[in-house]
Amino acid sequence: MAYKHEIIEHKWQHYWRVNDTFKTSDSQSKPKYYVLDMFPYPSGQGLHVGHPEGYTATDIMARLKRMQGFNVLHPMGWDAFGLPAEQYALKTGHNPKDFTAHNIKNFKRQIRSLGFSYDWSREVNTTDESFYKWTQWIFEQLYKKGLAYEDKIMVNWAPDFMGGTVVANEEVVDGKTERGGYPVYRVPMRQWVLKITAYADRLIDDLDDLDWPDSIKEMQRNWIGRSEGASVFFPVAGQEDTKVEVYTTRPDTLFGATYMVLAPEHALVDQITTPEQAAAVKAYKEAIESKSDLERTDLNKDKTGVFTGAYGINPLSGKKLPIWIGDYVLASYGTGAIMAVPAHDDRDNEFARKFNLPITQVIAGDDDTDVQKAAYTGDGEHINSDFMNGMDKQTAIKAAIDWLEDHKAGHKQVNFRLRDWIFSRQRYWG
Repeated sequence: MAYKHEIIEHKWQHYWRVNDTFKTSDSQSKPKYYVLDMFPYPSGQGLHVGHPEGYTATDIMARLKRMQGFNVLHPMGWDAFGLPAEQYALKTGHNPKDFTAHNIKNFKRQIRSLGFSYDWSREVNTTDESFYKWTQWIFEQLYKKGLAYEDKIMVNWAPDFMGGTVVANEEVVDGKTERGGYPVYRVPMRQWVLKITAYADRLIDDLDDLDWPDSIKEMQRNWIGRSEGASVFFPVAGQEDTKVEVYTTRPDTLFGATYMVLAPEHALVDQITTPEQAAAVKAYKEAIESKSDLERTDLNKDKTGVFTGAYGINPLSGKKLPIWIGDYVLASYGTGAIMAVPAHDDRDNEFARKFNLPITQVIAGDDDTDVQKAAYTGDGEHINSDFMNGMDKQTAIKAAIDWLEDHKAGHKQVNFRLRDWIFSRQRYWG
């Protein structure tokens, strides 16, 4: 006798639907268990094979927990705002609300036919006002607490895309939008930003409580990027009231700093650039406008830069350091300026050798160490470092910070790679 799966499936799916078999009870008598899927974006193509792959795993968990006596909440919903719907609406002239509803109806039919144990009475649609009013309410609470603010920051601006919009770094390919191939420029714009950095320490500390693989937790720690170092102030020669602030985790290598590099977008670039270098600086800034942060920080790319004509004064040695601009320094990270120690940093060494900048070794290396050919990035005693000569790394870092604070030339600083989250999208449909 043949197994008529389509008959059996239809029978039980109909039974589950009319009897609310998977409806979550409001009863407090059972322990609660929440099983949440990532809601799909309801495209016009319907489900793809990746959807049921993940939903099958969560459905197994939901059914197991019900059998173990838990009151399981297992909802389904639709992450229905998005750029594809807006593009389709502009192309066809149809209201995105109408065809999104049509797509949701098709998705729901397909998912129900697979027999997953969702509580459909809890269905969520992100384009429904009854849902997104709570998103708006949450934003208001963040604003009242000072956790949402406006700031002028560098963004990827695509003026010809969707009537002009900001796109993420991941949406930029070779200076153009991933969708449509429209030109993208790096420009400063006022944007709403969420102050996630206020929780940086807690985000790191709470990783210890997560039941995640250690490798994933380490990736998160590196992404948040907590580091301890110093902020150092370099007066600009001839403009001593103007100081370039640099954050460094290695203040002990200050005597090895031989030049400085500012992000091309740094607020001081135009002010300190000499008339003789103005044309070259302007041309360089225009040339890198279309590069994303990911492209600019690619370790494999050739280092580029232009001399501003200005010099910073090393607060420890008193020496003048030429100030360059380079695209591998980002305005969004740290202070947007670095002190370059080419003897002991690979990127700085590559830059220095390309542009014939001096390289001064301040950490003793091995017998075969030649910092004129490659950076020495290991530990060792300090040399060519005045009062820090003979010190190890940690002792020298403390000594350097003490000197900076005593001379009001800098201070101890904790920094994070984590940036506050840009919360702006110039879009009609989400």
